[in-house]
Amino acid sequence: MAGLPPGDPQLVSMIVNHLKTQGLFDQFRRDCLADVDTKPAYLNLKQRVDNFVSNHLSNHTWSPHLNKNQLRNNIRQLVLQSGMLEQGVDRIVAQVVDPKINHIFRPQVERVVREFLSPGSCSEEPPAPLPSTEGELPPDGLCWQQALYF
Repeated sequence: MAGLPPGDPQLVSMIVNHLKTQGLFDQFRRDCLADVDTKPAYLNLKQRVDNFVSNHLSNHTWSPHLNKNQLRNNIRQLVLQSGMLEQGVDRIVAQVVDPKINHIFRPQVERVVREFLSPGSCSEEPPAPLPSTEGELPPDGLCWQQALYF
């Protein structure tokens, strides 16, 4: 692992797997899902989809011979083709996930990645920002978080 350069796909995969085993992604998912149903973007999307489905179903007459699975799949395809889900999900992400990225998610991810890359060598406190010298490698002995500031 020490010989892999930053951004190497193998290193990234190892870090992502480590984050998953630590339960971080599940925690983030729970945090976001706990907030999603109170946000205007979600409520708006839910209402739009409900109205779309109701309007579509109003054009069909129920009978015992109606193929409900086919009708359900048809509605699903129409909703997907309408593009309303993509727009709605983008708005939901903007209202639920974006506000948490820098203040909640990033510090936790950085801590776990720091521990993964340099177990026991980095303190819990993030280092003070140092002047940036782009392109230079960090001095030996610095953890990855500290290396970001060089």
